[in-house]
Amino acid sequence: MTLRRVVLLRHGQTDYNVAGRMQGHIDSHLTDEGRAQAVLAAPVLATMPFDRIVSSDLSRAVDTAGIVAEAVGLPVKYDSRLRETNLGDWQGHDVAEVEKDYPGQIADWRSDPRWTPPGGESRVDVVARSLPVVEEIDQELAGEPGEQSLLLVAHGGMIGGLVSGLLALPESVWPIIGGMGNCKWAVIARRADHPRWRLSGYNIGVV
Repeated sequence: MTLRRVVLLRHGQTDYNVAGRMQGHIDSHLTDEGRAQAVLAAPVLATMPFDRIVSSDLSRAVDTAGIVAEAVGLPVKYDSRLRETNLGDWQGHDVAEVEKDYPGQIADWRSDPRWTPPGGESRVDVVARSLPVVEEIDQELAGEPGEQSLLLVAHGGMIGGLVSGLLALPESVWPIIGGMGNCKWAVIARRADHPRWRLSGYNIGVV
């Protein structure tokens, strides 16, 4: 076992975050504040350090990863499996609009990892597509000397789901994993003598 730590970083603030609109697979962009958040986080993350950086291919994650990667001194690999939850018909709308058109469904979605927004995907679906990203890298590194650390740059909903999946939590408790602030991160790690991932920190940030 050589992959010992995974850090999951959410992108910086976007125009959709400011407007309070659901992004999902919509390719929203960082605001000036979002870029500033990434600039502040980058030197802190660079002290960890990392051996690999993999990012969602959506612009908000790509731009955040680029700022951090420059400080870390590593290239970035992009993987569409790290995209945010596809929210289907809800994408581009705020919560009030969704609640008006789909009464009660926001609560269903938040409380049940298998509940799927119309035309979208469930949190279980998100974990099923994103978990192999870590598993494949872990397998690739098996037998390599030393201890490896991986940085994933992605999205709040996806990070909450992937943390739940990596920790092998029962689906019934997934909803207790809270939200992730812009340019905040989670850390999971494991001991050299035990393969189980453990949560070391959640929603960590500079400010």
